[in-house]
Amino acid sequence: MTDGDEHPADGRRARGAKRRAEIIAATLAVVTRDGAAGVTHRTVAKQAGIPTSLSTYYFATLDDLLVAALSSVADAYTVRIRQIIDGPGDKLRGLAELIAESGGPGRERALAERELSTLAARRPALAPVARQWREDVAELAATLTGDPRAIAALVAASDGLCTAILIDNAPGDAGHVHRVLAQALGTRPATTVR
Repeated sequence: MTDGDEHPADGRRARGAKRRAEIIAATLAVVTRDGAAGVTHRTVAKQAGIPTSLSTYYFATLDDLLVAALSSVADAYTVRIRQIIDGPGDKLRGLAELIAESGGPGRERALAERELSTLAARRPALAPVARQWREDVAELAATLTGDPRAIAALVAASDGLCTAILIDNAPGDAGHVHRVLAQALGTRPATTVR
């Protein structure tokens, strides 16, 4: 083999990873369209344009499929929250913008997270992943305040705002979200929290 040749196992892994990503994307599309209760191997396979047997090959059980879908959503939030925590900007404003995006560019992802988190109450296998969003927001909130009550208020406010934005089916107003979160913190919206 030359340096340019691909090892057969590497090619299989890459194709497998691509197929898994396609199935997860199809799962999120089904969740967004039909709710988490609409997810079955059959509906996901139809959405992905593949045989049902291929969906079950990559995700043996429905819980495996739902955990993978919810993990992909939580991972996306984790990356964004880590950027806010580690970044030089106003962390409260960054959180407000993240929540506001639930009604805009992040709507599908946020809706899938809400639906799957609700489903997690009935499917124990999903519970550890479902906690990720709240844990990430709590970590971000802890960079804003050391008061456990304020952290809890921020987490509750962010959860409620995300849900309200999704229900309203309208773009989130980052300024409004910022004011609500600042109120939860007991600070003025104009205050830059470092």
